[in-house]
Amino acid sequence: MAMETGLIFHPYMRPGRTARQTFDWGVQSSIAADKAGFTSMMISEHASQIWENIPNPELIMAAAALQTKTIKFAPMAHLLPHQHPTKLAMTIGWLSQILEGRYFLGIGAGAYPAASYMHGIRGDDINSKHLNDMVRESLSIMEKIWKREPFFYEGKYWDAGFPEEEVALTEEDEQHKLADFSPWGGFPEVAVTGFSMESPSMRLAGEKNFKPVSIYSGLDALKRHWEIYSEANIKAGFTPNRQRHAVSHTIFVGDTDAEAKKEVMEGPIGYCFNKYLIPIWRRFGMMDGFAKDHGIDPLAADLEFLVDRVFIVGSPDTVVEKTNELFSKCGGWGTLQIESHDYYDDPSPWFHSLELAAKEVAPRITLPGEPVASKETVAA
Repeated sequence: MAMETGLIFHPYMRPGRTARQTFDWGVQSSIAADKAGFTSMMISEHASQIWENIPNPELIMAAAALQTKTIKFAPMAHLLPHQHPTKLAMTIGWLSQILEGRYFLGIGAGAYPAASYMHGIRGDDINSKHLNDMVRESLSIMEKIWKREPFFYEGKYWDAGFPEEEVALTEEDEQHKLADFSPWGGFPEVAVTGFSMESPSMRLAGEKNFKPVSIYSGLDALKRHWEIYSEANIKAGFTPNRQRHAVSHTIFVGDTDAEAKKEVMEGPIGYCFNKYLIPIWRRFGMMDGFAKDHGIDPLAADLEFLVDRVFIVGSPDTVVEKTNELFSKCGGWGTLQIESHDYYDDPSPWFHSLELAAKEVAPRITLPGEPVASKETVAA
């Protein structure tokens, strides 16, 4: 079984892009990923960051669904502390019905304090314990809504309920019936993202048997994510499966190592990291794990260091080698979720990279417990 490839669309659009350009790039990216053979596309939800400027990922998902065939979509993630659970439950349920099985749900607590502040969460309440407590209450309310059984819940953060359907007066009486916004198949597959070393999201994913998605922040954090998830998963009576684990990472595949590095250093990826991601990673301590892995000062970690030592950049052979090396150190995972960037002006290098990743890299990655696939086997 080959490693799967997915796309995660934050979308890292440079400031000055219009909402329409961001929307169009999302739809274009979904079409290209679907044609290349990607199995999933995750679309982020953010309220505050100009580089991550999608407040309603479901809008892109609905539009993209009409122009794609097999790729599955997920918000990654709906930030549960920022929305009323009943409204969100209905949005999720209806969209999953529209996509008819090509939907799964990503949930999160929110990473940016400014976005929480905009939703009325401030001061000491902007901490992971409080936000994750809100996530758990929101999720429990949504589960009740989807069951469509009468209840009224007065919670710590929200009140919500589901009314009892009135009895029909005649066989023809339909005015009393309640709309069914439960998800396609009854309950959606749920994925949870984690970034920090001791991620509480990974523990929630394990307890609930949700799909774990790690935002790559260094080897130690990646290994710790799996430990937290698997311990909670076993304790809850489940069997952890590494093939359910997805890892979001910066990947670029070119025809040669030199071409790939030049494109990343001088193109939209390098521009984004120099202008946005490197400064924000330093601000929030997100560079520390990468620096620790390679024994350097986090302040010394620049773009070239990331391209050479952290990102997976190169020809198909090099990307296969680097990915398998990372697998050998951490135990591996099932889906490589490639982080999207702003190639709106000239999509061709990016779409070529996606094609190579899906067709020349992923089939040659050695999954946990699987035999090694050779280049010749893939070609055959």
